[in-house]
Amino acid sequence: MNTNKFDLIVIGAGPGGYETALKAAEHGLTVAIIEREELGGTCLNVGCIPTKCLCRNAEVLEEVRAADRYGIKAGSVTFDLARAVERKNEVVAKLVSGVGTLMKTPGITLYRGEAKFKGSHTVTVKGDMECELEANNIIIATGSVTKFLPIEGAHAEGVLTSTEMLDLQEVPQRLCVIGGGVIGLEFASIYRSFGSEVTVVEFCKEVLPFFDRDMAKRLRMSLKKRGIAFRTGAAVTKITDTANGAKCVSFDEKGKEDSVEADVVLMAVGRAANLDSLNLDEANIAYTRRGITVDENMQTSLPGVYAIGDINGLMQLAHAATAQGSVALRHILNTADTPPTDLAVCPAAVFTVPELAMVGKTEEQLTEAGIAYTSHKAFYRANGKALAMEADDGMMKLLVDAGGHILGGHILGAHAADIIHEVSAVMNLGGTLTQLRSMIHAHPTLSEILVSL
Repeated sequence: MNTNKFDLIVIGAGPGGYETALKAAEHGLTVAIIEREELGGTCLNVGCIPTKCLCRNAEVLEEVRAADRYGIKAGSVTFDLARAVERKNEVVAKLVSGVGTLMKTPGITLYRGEAKFKGSHTVTVKGDMECELEANNIIIATGSVTKFLPIEGAHAEGVLTSTEMLDLQEVPQRLCVIGGGVIGLEFASIYRSFGSEVTVVEFCKEVLPFFDRDMAKRLRMSLKKRGIAFRTGAAVTKITDTANGAKCVSFDEKGKEDSVEADVVLMAVGRAANLDSLNLDEANIAYTRRGITVDENMQTSLPGVYAIGDINGLMQLAHAATAQGSVALRHILNTADTPPTDLAVCPAAVFTVPELAMVGKTEEQLTEAGIAYTSHKAFYRANGKALAMEADDGMMKLLVDAGGHILGGHILGAHAADIIHEVSAVMNLGGTLTQLRSMIHAHPTLSEILVSL
């Protein structure tokens, strides 16, 4: 078997993989990128993008139903889920095609198939035809896979993952979501807007355990007002069939056995690093159940081999994978003169109605670390644009140190995912709350809430 040599091999063509490959080619490196499934990875095909398409459907539905508040008589409103899924597929296909075009950039060679390590810096690709690739530098960007609870009925018919939820053709009358994390809450919000009776069963005491607890509680209460039921502190024990063909989700809630019936069950208990197929032991690359072990440069225990994105278990966000790719490439190119990427200032968002976004530390993290801070809050209900939009359910909170530097930003409300980047920009530049307040903000805008903090 002939061995093809490159400057860099990238395993995985998700956002972290393909964007890093493009940047490497721009710097003159010859790059081999390997993908066994669809270009764009989980994010583009069955994650971020398709989910946001359905989020938009949900937003439009909510606005149409509230049309009378604006003096608009919309009449009887019906919803066609099959058409919504069709639109989602059109968006995904367009973006996947775009990534395919990018992979034809000079310097990049795309290989379709499954990659396995053969020694330290050699990778075999098994697809339509088998080949062998070699490079001094390798970036692993194979993402993650859906987790399942180790319980009876976890893989039964009618128990779906987020992937299958994206292609439903009919809205289930009753939906039970197991897991109150980002994925679970987004689908709960979407399908509540679509008309489902939704129950979320979460093991932790509060939903979104990695977000600021105060903000997570506020979001839960907002979703509860929309009719979503929550069972927190509840450990699911089994999923069984009922006599009428539905599913019964049994759980232990604070020491008491209870259950909820549903027509569809969504298993949304997180994602696990996609480690199994890489043959990491052959290359002596260290890893744990959480993911591949990396240093501050995203380099693994094997010099010249890097791991970015969900595969290293640090932060399961598409944009985090892209940022980590930049960090790894900076180390490969030895471009110490370029500004480093601050991975600690990485925004995250939950696209529910209302949205929740954060950047930096939570109150719980600061308290646990013994870091002194003050909390500054402002509310959407005092903002003219929010009232004009009928979007007065929301709050902003900034956590600052004694010098006024922002340690964490948290926003619940309309367009939170967009506004959080203003906080992120100030944090990246080492700015203070006083400087943020002194900035001129256009009136009337939601961003003015930041000035009133």
